[in-house]
Amino acid sequence: MSILDALATRQEDFSLAELCGTLDLHKSTVHRLMMVLESHRLVSKNPGTGRYRLGLKLFELGSKAIATLDLREHSRPYLTRLLQETQETVHLCVLDFEDVVYLEKMEPERSVRMASRVGRRHAAYCTAVGKAMMAELPESELDEILGQVEFKPITPRTITSSEVLKNEFRLIRERGYAVDDEEIEEGVRCVAAAVRDHSGRAIAAMSVSGPSFRMTENKIPVVAEFVGRAARELSVELGFVAKRVEVGAAGLAGS
Repeated sequence: MSILDALATRQEDFSLAELCGTLDLHKSTVHRLMMVLESHRLVSKNPGTGRYRLGLKLFELGSKAIATLDLREHSRPYLTRLLQETQETVHLCVLDFEDVVYLEKMEPERSVRMASRVGRRHAAYCTAVGKAMMAELPESELDEILGQVEFKPITPRTITSSEVLKNEFRLIRERGYAVDDEEIEEGVRCVAAAVRDHSGRAIAAMSVSGPSFRMTENKIPVVAEFVGRAARELSVELGFVAKRVEVGAAGLAGS
């Protein structure tokens, strides 16, 4: 981080020697760190001069961070409506490799509510929001993530096999929504649908969570219709264009 901060302080490229002097580190240490940063495209080395500048990967990361902030603002009207329609806790989440991060939360004025908070992380494989986004990933990207997942039986209903999870992903793509059936917390169910950007990539997911005595199995298709509509409308606002297709008995639209 000190190297990146140093490179950001001026417009001119840095030589390795200048970085060593600025950071007060040995040349071999700085060289090793620069090789790692360069391999991740966080810094760029001029092949002619051997001098370093910030890499374009930082621009990509910064753009994603800004988009995330915009996404949160864009989502609020849809989350508000979803809260009013379901009277259950609603979330907006993004996928961060094998985890989901909660960007926004709204909850009803009820005594029994889901315990969660903005900024919290959860393993994606046992959450509806995580499964909704993972189901849309390219096979190679999905395999890379699942290869890093340490499957744990958090509850008796938690999926602990990548093969079983992949079967569920096929079902999610077919019906247009994902369900957490008491997989991360006993007595809590959640329904989620993916939010897409202009390219069609799933960049987030919206969800409704509630206690299983209110979020009954019979109620899930009804809640899924509300969640699916909110996710589709937010996706359209973000530039996504898709043909409307009726999915299953719930009459959900997919792409």
